[in-house]
Amino acid sequence: MNLDKKPNAVKEAWDGLRKPVFIPASIVIFVMIAFAVIYSSTAADAFSTLNSAITDGVGWWYILATTGFVVFAVYCGVSRVGNIRLGRDDEKPEFGVLSWFAMLFSAGMGIGLVFYGVAEPLSHYVVPPEAGGVAGSTDAAANQAMELTLFHWGLHAWAIYVVVGLGLAYMTYRKGRPLSVRWLLEPLLGRKRIEGGIGHAIDAVAIIGTLFGVATSLGFGVQQISAGLEYLGWVDTSNWVTVLLIAGITGIATYSVVSGVKRGLKWLSNINMALAAGLAVFVLIAGPTLFLMQSWVQNLGGYIQAMPELMLRTSPFSDDGWAGAWTIFYWGWWMSWAPFVGMFIARISRGRTIREFVFGVLLAPTIIGSLWFTIFGDAGILRQREQGDLLVDGAVNTNTSLFQLLDGLPLATISSLLAIFVIVFFFVTSSDSGSLVIDILSTGGDLEPPKITRVYWSILEGTAATILLLVGGAGSLTALQTMSIATAVPFSIILVLACVSMLKAFRYDVATTPRYVRVTATPTADGDSSGTNSDTQNRRRGAGISSTFSGLGPSQIGLATPTDGAVVLAVHEVSTESLEVDPDTGAVEYSADSGPVDPLGGEVFDTPEFADSHEGQTQSNS
Repeated sequence: MNLDKKPNAVKEAWDGLRKPVFIPASIVIFVMIAFAVIYSSTAADAFSTLNSAITDGVGWWYILATTGFVVFAVYCGVSRVGNIRLGRDDEKPEFGVLSWFAMLFSAGMGIGLVFYGVAEPLSHYVVPPEAGGVAGSTDAAANQAMELTLFHWGLHAWAIYVVVGLGLAYMTYRKGRPLSVRWLLEPLLGRKRIEGGIGHAIDAVAIIGTLFGVATSLGFGVQQISAGLEYLGWVDTSNWVTVLLIAGITGIATYSVVSGVKRGLKWLSNINMALAAGLAVFVLIAGPTLFLMQSWVQNLGGYIQAMPELMLRTSPFSDDGWAGAWTIFYWGWWMSWAPFVGMFIARISRGRTIREFVFGVLLAPTIIGSLWFTIFGDAGILRQREQGDLLVDGAVNTNTSLFQLLDGLPLATISSLLAIFVIVFFFVTSSDSGSLVIDILSTGGDLEPPKITRVYWSILEGTAATILLLVGGAGSLTALQTMSIATAVPFSIILVLACVSMLKAFRYDVATTPRYVRVTATPTADGDSSGTNSDTQNRRRGAGISSTFSGLGPSQIGLATPTDGAVVLAVHEVSTESLEVDPDTGAVEYSADSGPVDPLGGEVFDTPEFADSHEGQTQSNS
């Protein structure tokens, strides 16, 4: 192919791509799509078999790793690591707390919340897991249903996002690296390997996982949109309807991603959040309001109480397939979404401390999500208990359960249309933001990638969703779930290594970042605070400044003369291994050679991101 004959825009886009990432990722995606097409006659059985093999083979690993991510996140939040700022030490957060919380919720609140809002709690209520030992359609099953739902959408889901988001924010805004997943492993593997084949493979895996993770969400959305339109009596669901819906909505998403974040994604996200909030408030007010508020408080308590038992449950003695269909699928789905959501929350979290980041990302979306599932889930369970009309042929219809619930409330047609619009906007925002993240990865961290490649990824996501839905037939939901958990297998290993890598970098940062102490001398009885008094006077001062500071003035530590008589000192903790004590005099000397070793090796990058980072400014001032 002669690239010189291409239009300038195409050639510039091609030149801007990181070919060792873009080409292998594209090939693997096309091969996986082709496999589904070639074996379309037996695809449903093939996906079911592959799904069982993955859940049986690596399900235990997903459960163990995801719980490990929660431990990692909590450790970073409560330890001294939490004091590290994601940016320069004097940098302030770009967004206020309320705006930040709203954007966090928007990032993780995808089509899945609408798709499963009623269906998941109702499914766990009617058919609870064997491992729980609870009979279906009982009071105990209702309580357990909400505990399981919040478990799937709560701290564990967001801890996965913390790993990627925290790592990207730290490596980009504090250490000045490009905004790309590969740099999460630089403290562990070194810059040479990260810029070579290993780094290319990491970004390619992230692209493949993200694309199929987003395609899964798009598939869910189209299934529910078509089911809603059919429930309203407007269309009859068919393959042509599926294709037309995906084509139309992908076209809107493509226009949005070409328009850019500020013009497209921003206003779509704002409209989306307003519509979703309106739908939730409508169900809360039109439904059993007092019952739902009581349930929310109980659901939070039940979730906290049940989590220690649920987080390591692998159900080895159960053969109902529940864990594979629910918990293991969710952990794989969240892992495939991690580069997408993680990059978004990293970009909106600059200037916050790690402690603020961790607890904001873990708690705010979990609490708001618990309210969402209480409103829709408990309303559905109560409706089934009292009227028994939410099942179809004795089972929960995931596609129509939301519309069945709305059908029993006032203004059913209007609220159903509102739900469809919410799904459409979730579809669009998931597709365009997912395409943008994939494009950033394929260009090596370029925050403004070419529009042509954005269109390429957007269309490819829609194509993947269409094919998986069509070839999966009656088992299309299994096909979507299988692709998510399959592509998350290699990325789960990358996430675990990223935790080890980040802890290594954090330990060095904690050891070398000073803590500032403001020291004020306490006047003695005779008004002298110079530190030159006798030992008797020093004892009389009690908690006053030690006489060892008597000769230490502000000018000697590079600080301006204070106006209030106080001195600000930069204090570094040192380990006993880096100290040498003279046995005769007791004098203590610090040995810099025994101090902490920088796992990033003091590398320098000739990029604006590096110059604007904490690392870049530290090196320029030294």
